[in-house]
Order: sequence, then structure tokens, then C-alpha cells
Amino acid sequence: MENNKQNGTRVAIISIIVENPDSVAEINEILHQASDMIIGRMGIPYRQKGISIISVVVDAEQEKISAVSGKLGRIDGVNAKTIYSKK
Repeated sequence: MENNKQNGTRVAIISIIVENPDSVAEINEILHQASDMIIGRMGIPYRQKGISIISVVVDAEQEKISAVSGKLGRIDGVNAKTIYSKK
């Protein structure tokens, strides 16, 4: 992969907390549409609290990352935040 500064991309983590299990299909559809930017993904069900936590590592232009995070955050019962690398 090229150096991120050369190709204009950023590495980031989109952290997602799912409080509404009915939202999972919509989350998966958005992530599927963004699959070209996803480096890796980890999901953890936290049964004691009735929530799921998903971490998605991405490498893309900041605008694309923000768009995906925004779509996820607008889903009912879903919180999404993004942390960007400094490189």
C-alpha cells in the first residue's frame, strides 16, 4: 500500500455501539457498501448489557470515512464515533 500522505487517505477507527439489535442489518449493509476501505472489523456482543460493540479499521479519504460514520450514527439505536490517526 502507498504511503497515506501520497494517496490522500487516513487510517481511522469507527467505533460503533449497537443498542438496538434490529439495526444490525442496516449496519451490515452500510459496512458492505464501504468494504473497499475496511482493513479489519471486530464485533463483541456484550450480553449482560444487551448491546454490541463493533470496531472497524478503515483507510480512505477523510470525507468518505466521515460519510460512513455519519450514516451509521443516524441509525436508530446506534452510536458511532471516529478516531483518526495523525498520519
